[in-house]
Amino acid sequence: MKKSLTVVSAVLAASLTLSACSTKNNNAETASPSESPSASPTASGTTASYENFPSVHYNLASTRHVPFTEITKENVNDLGVVWSLDVKSVDATIPNGSQNYATVIDGIAYVSTSKNHVFALNAVTGEQLWHWVPDDTLYENSKLVPIVANRGVAVAEGKVFMLMLDNRVVAIDQKTGETVKIVKISDAVDGATVEAGYYETSAPVYYKGNIYIGSSGSDNGVRGFVMAYKASDLTAAWDAPFWTVPPKGEEWLKTAKFDGGGAVWGPITIDEETGIMYFGTGNPAPDFYGAVRPGANPHTDSVVALDSATGKLIWAKEEINHDLWDYDAASSPLLIKANINGTERKVVTHGGKSGLWFAWDAATGDVVYDKVQFAKKVDHPDPTVEGVMVYPGIYGGQNYAAGTYDPNSNYALIPGIESPTIMKTQAEGQEEVNSYGTGFGAVPEDIVPFGTVTAIDVSTGKVAYQYDTDHEMRGGFTSTASGLAFYGELNGKFRALDIQAGKVAWEFQTTGDNIMSAPSIFTVGGKEYILQTTGGTKPQIIVFALGGDKTQGKTSEEIEKGAHD
Repeated sequence: MKKSLTVVSAVLAASLTLSACSTKNNNAETASPSESPSASPTASGTTASYENFPSVHYNLASTRHVPFTEITKENVNDLGVVWSLDVKSVDATIPNGSQNYATVIDGIAYVSTSKNHVFALNAVTGEQLWHWVPDDTLYENSKLVPIVANRGVAVAEGKVFMLMLDNRVVAIDQKTGETVKIVKISDAVDGATVEAGYYETSAPVYYKGNIYIGSSGSDNGVRGFVMAYKASDLTAAWDAPFWTVPPKGEEWLKTAKFDGGGAVWGPITIDEETGIMYFGTGNPAPDFYGAVRPGANPHTDSVVALDSATGKLIWAKEEINHDLWDYDAASSPLLIKANINGTERKVVTHGGKSGLWFAWDAATGDVVYDKVQFAKKVDHPDPTVEGVMVYPGIYGGQNYAAGTYDPNSNYALIPGIESPTIMKTQAEGQEEVNSYGTGFGAVPEDIVPFGTVTAIDVSTGKVAYQYDTDHEMRGGFTSTASGLAFYGELNGKFRALDIQAGKVAWEFQTTGDNIMSAPSIFTVGGKEYILQTTGGTKPQIIVFALGGDKTQGKTSEEIEKGAHD
């Protein structure tokens, strides 16, 4: 294993003391984050209070709502940069682009990059504690994979877990950065290889001793799955994977080369009270050609509920039947307790690439709200050989970007993309089609993509407000108990939304570009910090706090394309 381990020994000896993790949550309306399941290294040798960002979407309910209140509408303009790190200055081999959703535990930030580097950093000072570098096998195995993103890690039981692009799971020692174990996913999930079209970009999720994973590759016609591993030794925790679609050659899947889909490429959501897990699934393939996959194509473009202990199906709801437009249910579902028509209910909500938002009863899957439109235009005629303009396009709608739920306003916030696609299908009768069946046309140059922020009032299921953003929303939100939601855009602007008013309260032009993840908010010693990664050609880690440096960067117009799996 090739690995870089940068340590300042005197500082690290003091900093890597053990303390119990504290994850306070004063908000009774939303599920609390799980406490770190083991003692962890801390960023200080002295006793300090920590309020963590312990999982990829803060809590297992994926609400991305934190209980912190130091940063308010009144003082948000005093935010500035505390520290930043250009990751390519540490290692020039790190690819451009970053879609990482950072985890912060006891003052230490765990941040992954494209092509599976991992950093452990003092979250208050930026001091590097260790840097894990993937082995040469990763680069050899993934050289033909067009996607390089990694969206985060899970930290538990003294280890940092990551899904590697070439379909392996790695456990890294949380304290030292040394490799503990690496396993091939194909050892437990038959056929899950790069050669078969699979790859991994998502963050794993830890719950009750298990690591839960999905995969990417729907557009390649893979067979989607989720699987559980024991965090202790990375052996299989379930008897078999849960497959989202039938085997090739059975039911609606015929024998065409690219038949398949339903990959689970967003982090899994878990109800800690019931043990039910929820996740979204990808599109069926071939994407724009449905003649070889008749019927509704379950469970693609769906939100699915399983028993997390066994992997057995509880319910599944398909957002788009017989999808011809690449409308994955890409983002993580939100599990919330909300006032709905005067009654508190526990529901699962989800915005799809279709431009539609849904809510279901968390226990039964019964429909609460169905097909609430948040995209400005929903118009998707069947693709033709010549090509047709389709709204939303292949990026959505809501892509993988994370939503948030604010219990104080009872609003669900949706990050939207307004960017049509000209879709072309395959001529009837051709024996073999490619995975997209067949491709795209050029969108007129006068159509400029942009994004939206949409607030849905969960009490009524109606849109409370919507406003346009400069660029497509590719990262998502984190909201706070002080009524703010923070998010970034593709031009590198970082903004704070006054949730109740529906207005931008603050903005900051970062020195990075292409913000394609949501921020992680945490406290150390009672002081609130915000960590945001940027991608594009200048992948950075930036931490903000009140009183920080207010010097801003220049607007970037170098927009990175690609928001698939």
